[in-house]
Amino acid sequence: MYLLVTLAAGIVFGLALAAPPGPMNAVIAEESVLRGRAAGVRAGLGAATADAIFFVLAYLGVVSVVRSVPRLQTAMIAVGGGLMCYFAVGTARDARTSFRPTSGTDPMIEEGKGFRKALVLALTNPFQVLFWLTVGIGMLRPGELDILAPLPVVGDGLAGALVVETGSPALLSGFFLGVLSWVTLFPVSLVAAEKRIQAIGPVIAVGSAVVLGGFGLYFLYNAATTVLTW
Repeated sequence: MYLLVTLAAGIVFGLALAAPPGPMNAVIAEESVLRGRAAGVRAGLGAATADAIFFVLAYLGVVSVVRSVPRLQTAMIAVGGGLMCYFAVGTARDARTSFRPTSGTDPMIEEGKGFRKALVLALTNPFQVLFWLTVGIGMLRPGELDILAPLPVVGDGLAGALVVETGSPALLSGFFLGVLSWVTLFPVSLVAAEKRIQAIGPVIAVGSAVVLGGFGLYFLYNAATTVLTW
């Protein structure tokens, strides 16, 4: 029973990390509406692969080294912001042409490179890097986490009711199962919605470009202001 609770907590944790709107879901959405469900899933697997790489680096202690070098973190934020702006331009360009590849020999949209794009973007995504610098390391270290105790008002009464073991294979397996579930189901739901409402494709594509560009500019501004304080 305890093992199942820990596994379920990991799944919920993985879904909670993967589901919120952000640059990675913008890439998955773009690939899904422009090139279909399979392309969206491939983009999602690219983002999940980055998490697996960060997991290995955190396990080996490399992430802790990055955390101890603030200027390296700032450089990573700047690179991530620049890539997001670059991909935002490409997304906007694709959105103006077509939302599905044509069946001829000269498709209006070039073959998708969602996996590679999502992988590169995820590896330089400040949000993902920050997660593995903080929560990810804590998730890997052996210990216990009382999930309900921090809740306001009712936390004291629920303390000890739902305790999971950090650093356990069940928690880590559940976490990646939750991430994989999202990157698989999200593209499927987008394509299904587009089939029902054709106008949703252009909205999602343009929205993806706006999200990527917005986050990119935010991270570039953040890095620039940090550099000015040096």
